[in-house]
Amino acid sequence: MVISFAGWNDAGEAATGASRQLLSLIDSSTADHLIADLDSEEFYDFQVNRPVVSINSDGNRSLTWPGTQVYSLPMPQLDFDFVIVQGVEPSMKWKTFVHEVLDLADDLEIEMVITLGSMLADVPHTRPIVVGTSSSNPHINTQFGLEPSSYEGPTGVLGVIQDACLKRGVDAVSLWAAVPHYASNAPSPKASLALINALEDLLSIDLPQGQMAQQALDWQMEIDELAQEDSEVFEYVKALEESKDASELSDTSGEVLAREAERYLRKQLDQEP
Repeated sequence: MVISFAGWNDAGEAATGASRQLLSLIDSSTADHLIADLDSEEFYDFQVNRPVVSINSDGNRSLTWPGTQVYSLPMPQLDFDFVIVQGVEPSMKWKTFVHEVLDLADDLEIEMVITLGSMLADVPHTRPIVVGTSSSNPHINTQFGLEPSSYEGPTGVLGVIQDACLKRGVDAVSLWAAVPHYASNAPSPKASLALINALEDLLSIDLPQGQMAQQALDWQMEIDELAQEDSEVFEYVKALEESKDASELSDTSGEVLAREAERYLRKQLDQEP
């Protein structure tokens, strides 16, 4: 089960962008794969997340309410399928909301819950987007070689889900992408792609990425142009690049190269007849 929410957990819409990419793998109408639609009346403050009026090509008006939908995503090429949970972070009754989501996970015999999030950070847009992978479960940390999260402070509904999974004994992992704070306007396709790549690395799989690589390149070039037009931003980005490069030299860069090599080999194997 892969979970993402628009709002506090979704800087640059990177997390929901990654989920949309997964949903794009459905080869028919997503409506045909809708498993559940959580009652928006119970969990949302409509003065905070207002319904949206839209007009289609025929001139007909429709009203879309904020909410959370759950979709099935069959993956015949893998040993497992995905269930995608996507929506707007609820405004109220988080305990009840999370209880309903995890009850559904139990009914569907979910083996692992993976939450996707993105946050603003002091990172350069010209370098690979860093994705932090963590779990509250010591067993999961040992199995995947993860460092336990050291974060303390306010949390979103994703943190509540992770805590509830630990208490229920459900395997759960959290993926968080760092989005450059000076380039936080949505969408952030480079950060969405980084989350997809982190999901691939975590599960040792290969996922179709469509136009994401080109969109990420276009995004980076657009930010490059904006930085060139503002000397202060240009110098700030340069300072971030120098700091990032220095930290990578002292870090375990070999692990990064190993992950990239593993991903390349998986893609080559998938292309073999």
